[in-house]
Amino acid sequence: MTDAIAHFYHPALSVDQQLALRTAAQRLAREFDGTYGTETIERFLHTSYDQFASISSVPNYLPLLAERFARQRLHALARVEGHHYDGKPVVLFLCTHNAGRSQMALGFFTHLAGDRAVAWSGGSEPGFEINPSAIAAMAERGIDITDEYPKPWTDEIVRAANVVVTMGCGDACPVFPGTSYENWDVDDPAGLTVADVRPIRDELERRVRRLMDHLAITTG
Repeated sequence: MTDAIAHFYHPALSVDQQLALRTAAQRLAREFDGTYGTETIERFLHTSYDQFASISSVPNYLPLLAERFARQRLHALARVEGHHYDGKPVVLFLCTHNAGRSQMALGFFTHLAGDRAVAWSGGSEPGFEINPSAIAAMAERGIDITDEYPKPWTDEIVRAANVVVTMGCGDACPVFPGTSYENWDVDDPAGLTVADVRPIRDELERRVRRLMDHLAITTG
């Protein structure tokens, strides 16, 4: 393999960040070997980095976030282009900041569905961090969402989904033909205490369970 991302240059990047991106590109190239080449991987890593550079307040984490998001996007693209098909339904949860509602819904869905389905989340205006009250409320149910992070959505991620669940992103939510859409009218937990988030959390769990029943996904 060629040294992917060798041409990736940004004046704000430190030497350590450049090395981290080159290493990330090499990992992605090995993971997607035979599916996507260096050019595609460079492009996805580059654009993912740029998306987080505009919203992240922690520059040292940018290469890691870019790699994680590029990996998700490449998996989505592989599904869209027919390179990968495992028969698992894909659900995408969208809200405004991808910091509360969509992250809690993702947490419940992933916890209940296990490896029987695929779930992603995104926001129309991604925030800087997951809502601490949402993290605490989910922890009360034994679900850890601290490893998640606010992120945007991209066309390939939406197109790869069988069901897109929207919560408060309005006209900003993308619409593609052939995709099933659900709009959940659920309060935004931004700025609320843990006590105030609990009813929102419980409503999301009920809706996630109904969605899983509709998709014939058994709980773990």
